[in-house]
Amino acid sequence: MKALDDIVLLDLTHMLSGPYGAMLLTDLGAQTIKVEPPGRGEGTRALQAKDPKNSMHGMGSYFLTLNRGKKSVCIDLKSDGGREVFYELVKKADVVMSNFSAGVPARLKIDFEHLSKVNPKIVTCSVTGFGETGPAQKRPAFDMVAQATGGGMSITGDPTTGPFRAGIPIGDLGGGLFGAIGILAALHERDRTGKGQHVDISMLDAQISMLNYMATMYFLSDENPYGIGNSHFVHVPYDVFRTKTRPVVLAIITDNFFASLAEMLDDDFLRNEEYKTQPARLRDQKIINGRVQEHFEKQPAEHWLELLEAARIPHAPVNDFKHALADEQVLSRDMVVDVPHVDGGTFKVVGNPVKISGHQDTWESPPKLGHHTDEVLRDMLGKSDAEIEKLRADGFIG
Repeated sequence: MKALDDIVLLDLTHMLSGPYGAMLLTDLGAQTIKVEPPGRGEGTRALQAKDPKNSMHGMGSYFLTLNRGKKSVCIDLKSDGGREVFYELVKKADVVMSNFSAGVPARLKIDFEHLSKVNPKIVTCSVTGFGETGPAQKRPAFDMVAQATGGGMSITGDPTTGPFRAGIPIGDLGGGLFGAIGILAALHERDRTGKGQHVDISMLDAQISMLNYMATMYFLSDENPYGIGNSHFVHVPYDVFRTKTRPVVLAIITDNFFASLAEMLDDDFLRNEEYKTQPARLRDQKIINGRVQEHFEKQPAEHWLELLEAARIPHAPVNDFKHALADEQVLSRDMVVDVPHVDGGTFKVVGNPVKISGHQDTWESPPKLGHHTDEVLRDMLGKSDAEIEKLRADGFIG
């Protein structure tokens, strides 16, 4: 059993933001039906599909990851006949999720206004770059557009490098994550009211939300923050330090941690009476960081990690993917899992970070294009083989 076993999700999403949100809900048990256009399917099917290093059985890494456990049904939503089939599915569904450009669902007659007439209990969710209201609603947006507009890029990097986007596509992923949260909230309210709702998620809104306390600091001080690299505007030392092997992070946020660091390094300079409290450490940030760096570059990372662990000082190695995805803590929490492929073999993906007691994770293959069209129309809608073939001959399904 999984938490969302009783939820049917019609997934109209494409690329990254929407598919990621639908993937999270699928991992938690939602019965997800991926509705794709006949012939070519959803856009990420083609990404890396022919890349020998990043594909398996003609599916690239995007599609393999984001569509695990989903079923694929091909329906032409631009045709009246195709929409009628889709409306029949909506009557049986709980959620419809999309990330079309603003205005597209209304033109296709698959927005909340139309679908709520078909099923008053339906929950719809759209993930767009700028939301469905406001002067920028029709602007196109991808990950870096959201990161740049949302302010986060301006504090990533430092004055010498200029702004950087985050290496992880948090513009896209943030939209999908908040979409999943919004859907769950709307489903909970539906349990009380019996009525569905529309969830309007803006990738820009998500980025603004993630500014969090730093936005409050700006409102209080009227001072624009700027990129300070890996250091911190309050805590010292809070940075990345080179070693003979991998870099190591220190996150010294209390006076006690700094005192422990000074003892661990057996450094009388760092034992300076002034440095027992934060203001002097912040004043001499560059000097202190330089002193710590002199120590750390003399030994490999493994040496320092062992000492820091023993002293219970907040620290971490700066892991590359090889180290992060082999970390014993990561593996112990099933954050690397094997997924079977419909054409044979298995591939590794990251697991789901939501751990629920009594919830047993299971993993199923991403679907071939239209692989479940007949099954879904027969089992969910009760259509005969003859009716299905007629719909296919008319070009309404694939």
